[in-house]
Amino acid sequence: MKLLERLNWRYAAKAMNGKKVSQEKIDRILEAARLAPTSSGLQPFEIYVITNQEIKEKIKPVAWNQSVITDCSHLLVFAAWDTYTEDRINKMFDLTNEIRGFKNEGWENYRQMLLDSYPKKDPEVNFNHASKQAYIAFSHAITAAAFEEVDATPLEGFNPAEVDKILGLREKGLRSAVLLPIGYREEEKDWLVNLVKVRKSTEDLVTVID
Repeated sequence: MKLLERLNWRYAAKAMNGKKVSQEKIDRILEAARLAPTSSGLQPFEIYVITNQEIKEKIKPVAWNQSVITDCSHLLVFAAWDTYTEDRINKMFDLTNEIRGFKNEGWENYRQMLLDSYPKKDPEVNFNHASKQAYIAFSHAITAAAFEEVDATPLEGFNPAEVDKILGLREKGLRSAVLLPIGYREEEKDWLVNLVKVRKSTEDLVTVID
């Protein structure tokens, strides 16, 4: 019930006041993103947490000059793998074996199936797939922020190529997928703050097939 109350409370803040979010809350938000499910458990993305004001200022012009970029406490950049490689796939499978302390024949067969498939696909197809996985973690971060009573504004309105250049992502085999400014709403400057949340009714959204 508490979670649903927080989700009703949250909205995409259009103005933030620059107040810092505690590191404890940021850590819990990032942990929620880390725990998100991903296809084959590969976690094909990284999260950049930006507090450096100069870098925020560089990103703002290539993100439609949205004030939340510079007025947020922390700017999260979800950067997806530019493609799947044998090395990346093996690294995650090896990590699983290391943590679980054993090898499973079915798991190893599944590893080989991915190795025979993903690296051969077009990099753009792989990036699109990886981006979807990043979005799952992104949604976990938004939910966790709401639970912490922290504002988070989903942003797709930016130039990915320019953000990649600012952060040097392409050189690391990454491409920016979505941005998430985290902070606290500036109610006096936010036209959206007092508007009623509008969503489809459950009946219009959900179809139950018995």
